[in-house]
Amino acid sequence: GFPVFAWKGESEDDFWWCIDRCVNVEGWQPNMILDDGGDLTHWIYKKYPNMFKKIKGIVEESVTGVHRLYQLSKAGKLCVPAMNVNDSVTKQKFDNLYCCRESILDGLKRTTDMMFGGKQVVVCGYGEVGKGCCAALKAMGSIVYVTEIDPICALQACMDGFRLVKLNEVIRQVDIVITCTGNKNVVTREHLDRMKNSCIVCNMGHSHTEIDVASLRTPELTWERVRSQVDHVIWPDGKRIVLLAEGRLLNLSCSTVPTFVLSITATTQALALIELYNAPEGRYKQDVYLLPKKMDEYVASLHLPTFDAHLTELTDEQAKYLGLNKNGPFKPNYYR
Repeated sequence: GFPVFAWKGESEDDFWWCIDRCVNVEGWQPNMILDDGGDLTHWIYKKYPNMFKKIKGIVEESVTGVHRLYQLSKAGKLCVPAMNVNDSVTKQKFDNLYCCRESILDGLKRTTDMMFGGKQVVVCGYGEVGKGCCAALKAMGSIVYVTEIDPICALQACMDGFRLVKLNEVIRQVDIVITCTGNKNVVTREHLDRMKNSCIVCNMGHSHTEIDVASLRTPELTWERVRSQVDHVIWPDGKRIVLLAEGRLLNLSCSTVPTFVLSITATTQALALIELYNAPEGRYKQDVYLLPKKMDEYVASLHLPTFDAHLTELTDEQAKYLGLNKNGPFKPNYYR
């Protein structure tokens, strides 16, 4: 009974049209925004700023969208409270780490039927998504290199047994390049020019800006559609690279996302919406908030029965010793 505006293979213009159709309805006024990537929020700010008079809050669940919200907040332009669901532990670990650990292999197998043993792979970014991808590829016997800008994530990659390199150092020898940064122009035309024949290039990061695909749409290069979501881009000397999903998200475009993961993320989002909507006047100011740890733990506890898992309960004495409430929260709000 709900109108849905979306379809597979929509263009950029279609995408914005779909967002507009969701918002621009006569006699209808949203009171909450649930966003993934910040595009809906951006559109309402740009086209229908008056709507914010009735909107109680925004719930955002992607790195990119949260980044945009913090920018708005810093500039003093955020006119309603926003909940950053992306940085809740349940979202980060499941949607990003565990889901990508399973779907990276699925996406690559479905599109290329490749074998992973002994292949040299460079994974750009060692956040939760990068960690998941590296773990899966390592388990299949691939030789994995990691690029990273953050010294803490870089040190984690080294301790997990991965070689930390700059992309330029390995670009000529690797068989697969996977981007997981959420940034833009991580793989440039210069990198693509230097790749070896039949190198596979794909993106697992949030946005489709990580690989500079636009730079490949030039007259001297030939594009050949091999099958759905798989293109060969051929250079004048015959060298070709295998580009998956035109640089869009590999696991969303080429494989499936387990329903269990969706359940965890959707529960987190629903609780955040309820929290913002029901909050008494003045509890949340015009700022970006993390989901309270208690709710993060509640999402996890709702999913434990699936595994027939049994939680231990603290005794009164133990709770007092740790200075905790028996029912949580068990971790401080800054815990990651």
